[in-house]
Amino acid sequence: MEKDVLVMIPGPTPVVRSIQNEMAREVQAFGDPRFVSDYKNLIDDLAMLFNCSGKTFPLAGSGTLAMEMAIANVTKPGDNVLIVSNGYFGDRFVEICERRKLNVDVLVAKWGTVITPDEINAQLAKKDYAAMTVSHVDTSTAVVAPIAEIGQVIKNYPRTVYIVDGVAATGAEYVDVDGMNIDIMFTGSQKAFGVSPGMFVLWAGTKALERRKALGLIPDYYIDFEKWIPIMDDPAKYFATPAVNLVWAMKEATAIIKQEGLLERHKRHQENAIAVRAALCSIGCEILAVQGNQASSLSNVIYPSGINDTEFRAAMYENGVIVASALGDYAGKAFRVGHMGNITEQNMIQVLATLEKSFIQCGLAVKPGSVVGRYMEEMQKISQLA
Repeated sequence: MEKDVLVMIPGPTPVVRSIQNEMAREVQAFGDPRFVSDYKNLIDDLAMLFNCSGKTFPLAGSGTLAMEMAIANVTKPGDNVLIVSNGYFGDRFVEICERRKLNVDVLVAKWGTVITPDEINAQLAKKDYAAMTVSHVDTSTAVVAPIAEIGQVIKNYPRTVYIVDGVAATGAEYVDVDGMNIDIMFTGSQKAFGVSPGMFVLWAGTKALERRKALGLIPDYYIDFEKWIPIMDDPAKYFATPAVNLVWAMKEATAIIKQEGLLERHKRHQENAIAVRAALCSIGCEILAVQGNQASSLSNVIYPSGINDTEFRAAMYENGVIVASALGDYAGKAFRVGHMGNITEQNMIQVLATLEKSFIQCGLAVKPGSVVGRYMEEMQKISQLA
């Protein structure tokens, strides 16, 4: 019998039954009028839900492909690009840009903190930037960037395209594309949307679309906005084969988010994250991200003294939950646990009970039931304040 392991890494995240059912449907032809209607409904719902008056592209591919799509459609060789890096995945943009012969400046935050809007404003004033990238949540550090405040800063720089990497945030953190002056935002299906890996969604505002037209022919093919816009307007047309069953899964995931509401969904994620961190800190763990910069979609948890990372994560796996290793300087010193998407309090109780058991097996003096108990106490406090 296959081992039952709950996936609690920063993505992919657990997939609920209604979404699984959509992926298990009998496949339809991409030209089938029923699928064409479903795809168009998904495109329109995503645009409306996240308030993007430009174009919305739900396409087959990973979040990294979306990163390339964002850069490819708004820059040309020799342009200046500002990378605001709050961790490992912010740094990934550097190589993407350098391979495109772009001039890159990087603002690098100390891990656990974020680059502030004032720091961004000071850098933008130094030269003409074609684009600026910001990770809304960086999974290496579990920090959340103040994208709304940065959006206010970007209003002073109308030539700079504001790109938000929302892979580990969108669907957990609140976002309003047009309202926050975001020109491009993208996410992956496998994070807070709670779908299996394989699709990304990219929202492009009017500034980004105008920049693409101004560039003329670009060397990229699959990720060219101009190739996909006719299909997003009318999915009965063909450019490349859509991920049919994942489109259905994303349609169901989007319906779940719509029913919950973006603000309510963010509130649920935030409250759960607060309770999870309080429970973990009660037994001597520390949180890498500083107060005020902590993401609601995951936590980077620094071990109490004496815990061996490999031993702990192996115990977690044997006990039925998988968490992720830390990156960079925190490799071996911390673990990362996702708490995003369609997870429930019952899921978190299982996870925290497993954490508690695994810590005890690794030699940490923990009173049985204390971690789960603290989590439930915090959730009760939150519900009483609501």
